[in-house]
Amino acid sequence: MSERFDRQIKYESDLDLNFAHQIASFPGGERIFDCIQCGTCSGTCPLSVYMEYTPRRIIAMTRAGFKDEVVRSNTIWLCSSCYSCTVECPKEIKLTDIMYAIKRQAIRENIWPKEFKMSPMMTGEFFKLVEKNGRNSEGWLMMNLYMKSMAVGDALKIAGIGMKMFAKKRMSLKTEKIADPAELRKILDAAGSEMELIKEGAKEVVHG
Repeated sequence: MSERFDRQIKYESDLDLNFAHQIASFPGGERIFDCIQCGTCSGTCPLSVYMEYTPRRIIAMTRAGFKDEVVRSNTIWLCSSCYSCTVECPKEIKLTDIMYAIKRQAIRENIWPKEFKMSPMMTGEFFKLVEKNGRNSEGWLMMNLYMKSMAVGDALKIAGIGMKMFAKKRMSLKTEKIADPAELRKILDAAGSEMELIKEGAKEVVHG
């Protein structure tokens, strides 16, 4: 049995009672306290069977202050953003947005399961492209991601797949740009502190 599933005693002094308020401070996380714990989200989630904690339990644990267990679980990284939970929730809570909020907090603190290191790394590479050009260029995103996350030999093994995608025009090396990057720069400067936290988190994955 995985160590994460072992039962352990948790005292109130071990909890982070401010964790739920941290999540509620993110856009999309503010309705975490409206959950009535009916379990509809867990019942409709197609991936809950693979999660360490179901969506309902993640909400309950977040509100109770089990921060370490929540941010280190695979649940927030397995969420596929299919929005089944959001559609079925009787309180019309956007559970997917709450999952994103928890994920953002995990990235800010450089915490994630090792097997999901690609997710925060992709976040960092995506932001770099958008910050520079105003748009994401999928071909460059994937190339940057794999070159930084894989050994050269492993990258060469999947190079054939990439070449086929380029040949079928499923990806391109064309750099997408917006007309006025200066206007975007103003917006990014306003959100600069959050951007730096996310990018620093991605650097930790690459160099850690």
